[in-house]
Amino acid sequence: MRDAPNSLRCLVVLPTYQERDNIAATLDRVMRASPVLDALVVDDGSPDGTGDIVMQAMEREPRIALNRRARKSGLGSAYLAGFEHGLRMGYGAVCTMDADGSHDAASLPSMLRAMHVQAADLVIGSRYVRDGAVRDWTWLRKLNSAAANCLYRKLLGIATHDCTSGFRIYSAALLKKMRLSQLRSTGYSMLVELLVQAKACNARIVEEPILFKNRRLGKSKISLHEMLTSLRTLLDLKLLSGRAL
Repeated sequence: MRDAPNSLRCLVVLPTYQERDNIAATLDRVMRASPVLDALVVDDGSPDGTGDIVMQAMEREPRIALNRRARKSGLGSAYLAGFEHGLRMGYGAVCTMDADGSHDAASLPSMLRAMHVQAADLVIGSRYVRDGAVRDWTWLRKLNSAAANCLYRKLLGIATHDCTSGFRIYSAALLKKMRLSQLRSTGYSMLVELLVQAKACNARIVEEPILFKNRRLGKSKISLHEMLTSLRTLLDLKLLSGRAL
């Protein structure tokens, strides 16, 4: 399957910043999940040697690649770099996935199957559909996540249950339709902006249940600044939709 054309393969994009404790195990799980998967790590100049660990993995596994950026540029821009690489190299689909172990690569085969069997343009690994779940979250974090998703659905008219999941597979056909160059966000708020664009393209969106596990090693990158930026992005998207608040 390694010799299959890229149009039959899926590129898994793994944005990283200081993930030396997690990246090797994550890459190993992605490689074992399916032979049709390749991985691209987009590292934002991690000072902890994350990129060096990826380079060592590349020596053992030709399906792994590294985009080593000079400085921290944000999750959203890492996604765009991954999309650009995937489209340029002719992949049939591009997956975005966290590198900290919270997303289980074992879910990738079922997500790929959903894309093909249900003719989906976008498959979302969802915590909030039947059989989806979250492990090791505090009640406050669960409440914050539920409230945020409810707000996104109501204000933006989105039917998706898990609007903020970063575990997604986009078909190349959908990415080519989306106006990626017009995306404003650079951080986590791009997740909702991408969903709004997909909806505008009349994409068929399918949610597959996943188990989301809180990271055990390293520190979360979601800061108060990111939360405030997400709120601002939501308001901007609402205004752009032409509906009064």
